[in-house]
Amino acid sequence: MQIPRHSVEERNTLPNAPGVYKFFNKEEELIYVGKAKSLKKRVSSYFSKSHQLNRKTRKLISEIVSMEYTLANTEFDALLLENNLIKENQPKYNILLKDDKTYPYICIVNERLPRIISTRTFDPTYGEYFGPYSSVVAMKNVLDLLRKLYSIRTCKFNLSEKNILEGKFKVCLEYHIGNCKGPCENLQSKEDYDNEIEQARNILKGNLSVVRNYFKQQMLTASETLEFESAQKFKDKIDLLDKFQTRSTVVNPKLSELDVFSIVSEKQVAFVNYLQVKNGAIILARTVEIKKKLEESDEDVLSLIAVELRDRHGSSNKEIISNIAITLEEDVNNVLPKIGDKKKLLDLSLKNALEYKKDRLKPSGKEKKNETLLQLKMDLKLQEVPQQIECFDNSNLQGTNPVASMVCFKDGKPSKKDYRHFNIKTVEGPDDFASMKEIVHRRYRRLLNEDLPLPQLIVIDGGKGQLSSACEALRELDLYGKIPIVGIAKRLEEIYFPGDSIPIHISKKSPSLFLLQRIRDEAHRFAITFHRQKRSSSSFNTELEAIKGVGKKTTDRLLKEYKSTRKIKALSKEELIEFLGQSKAQLVYNHFHK
Repeated sequence: MQIPRHSVEERNTLPNAPGVYKFFNKEEELIYVGKAKSLKKRVSSYFSKSHQLNRKTRKLISEIVSMEYTLANTEFDALLLENNLIKENQPKYNILLKDDKTYPYICIVNERLPRIISTRTFDPTYGEYFGPYSSVVAMKNVLDLLRKLYSIRTCKFNLSEKNILEGKFKVCLEYHIGNCKGPCENLQSKEDYDNEIEQARNILKGNLSVVRNYFKQQMLTASETLEFESAQKFKDKIDLLDKFQTRSTVVNPKLSELDVFSIVSEKQVAFVNYLQVKNGAIILARTVEIKKKLEESDEDVLSLIAVELRDRHGSSNKEIISNIAITLEEDVNNVLPKIGDKKKLLDLSLKNALEYKKDRLKPSGKEKKNETLLQLKMDLKLQEVPQQIECFDNSNLQGTNPVASMVCFKDGKPSKKDYRHFNIKTVEGPDDFASMKEIVHRRYRRLLNEDLPLPQLIVIDGGKGQLSSACEALRELDLYGKIPIVGIAKRLEEIYFPGDSIPIHISKKSPSLFLLQRIRDEAHRFAITFHRQKRSSSSFNTELEAIKGVGKKTTDRLLKEYKSTRKIKALSKEELIEFLGQSKAQLVYNHFHK
């Protein structure tokens, strides 16, 4: 019974009976549909306890201007009506079933001598539908079984009785290879064909035992009449059926006519798995995602979605297994199993729901990096997330060509345009501590002078000595204590903090340690590469710079043009004169042609 529109001030006049209520905003738009055992108590609770409600529900209440209600005989009737109204109107504050997939069906087409086809379009007038199937693979397995067991035609001819009698069609290759019995030329009777379709219908409904018993009876009949070849064909069909059923059997073939529902819930979304079971076999498996709007209870969500999924998949099973109690029809039994085969089925359903949740909520690449940086913030007890990290490393082999490098990571990724090389200018000999102080001082003095952003974390490749030297540089720039700085020692992956003699150890499995190691290794690689270039360039230039009267500028010009000493040595005097002039060319030529 539909009641006229009321203002929210009239809520105390609502009946104390089950039903559905609808809230409207000032634009007269339907914004929420709910069900209740008692309309008066449920609607009044929104306004009498509004201070205790969550932010989203308070937002809903602030938009309500008027309401309607519809009485129902039972709470379940109210649930059905609520489900229909939500599907029809999709109010913005009701839960949303996120289901943008088009699932495949198997259809027995409404026609004489019907075909059995797969389709993603649901049109009840076109034929009898089975499914939808949660995967194309599952659907194809069933179709393959039907085509191995029965001779179902695949042609699209109009096989009316008149057309067949007039001989309009000829058998095709499917007939010659044994996949079809030729009903198009009346080589198979309509009665025999319809009998095969009925058997196929039983399989699609999950009634495998009916089909198996039929094949078994046919096999025994053929054996008694000594038609052993025909008996063997029926035995092969029984074996095919048993093999198919074995793949689908879960725990106990005696379990039949069951629906299984499980819900795994988060704050804003829930995931519901639905299994339909017949004769111990799962004939349907489906998981859906529900977007919550008002932090609805799991019981409300699962009750509503159970009605929706049972309706979509044509289930009239009288027993429902679930992990929480839900609202049901009076003649449907809700079981919350604790042990036994039904519990195993429920566990399987929960496993599917959890796996679906894991897949849907799996963080993207960017989210993973943010998680790592958050973990690093916690591990190092930083004040803010280190979006920009800079790491320093020295490189000098046997005291030659001392150099250093700085690498920069932004948002957990290398920012190669911000990498820097340093030639050590103020330190003579292999003094790692003094070199570290020099490059840290030079780097941040420049950032301050150019008013560029400072990092949220500095990493020093080395132990306490290098870390102390870097801290001295920061003190001279008045940056000590303003930028977090740590040292990472190679041997045990120990993390040192300034002034703390005892290092900390981050878990070897922590993504934050992996990030620090990666940054440290990148700084080391960058420094080593630069050092090798320096040494190579130094040894490369030695022979040319040893020529008296030939300076670095001339040497650099020659190497830039000819790339190697060997090529310069092979030049004629005329070529050298043309490139360097008479005097310098003579010096170079005389050096290589003594």
